[in-house]
Amino acid sequence: MIFITAKFTVKAEHADEWPAISRAFTDAVKAEDGCEFFEWSRSLDDPNTYVLLEGYRDDAAGKAHVQSDHFTTATETLPAYLTSTPEIVNVKVDGWSKLGEMSVNE
Repeated sequence: MIFITAKFTVKAEHADEWPAISRAFTDAVKAEDGCEFFEWSRSLDDPNTYVLLEGYRDDAAGKAHVQSDHFTTATETLPAYLTSTPEIVNVKVDGWSKLGEMSVNE
């Protein structure tokens, strides 16, 4: 799986609206065949920062994602709402594993 996390610093005047601003892109990505997850979280330390967690099944799914029309549209429109270029970590992993130190009896 391709695992990506990215930090988006949104202009203060748009921070509360970011979920709506990014909604069309988010919905389109979630509908991609190879998308395992695409989840936004808002920072508890900085209300203008959103963290995105993305997972794609394999290289082909990642390639399809960045070649999609909705990705192109997002790269053209979303930067206008940001204060800086998003930071990203992109790695290949085997998938999720359990956090043994916080084991829950299921």
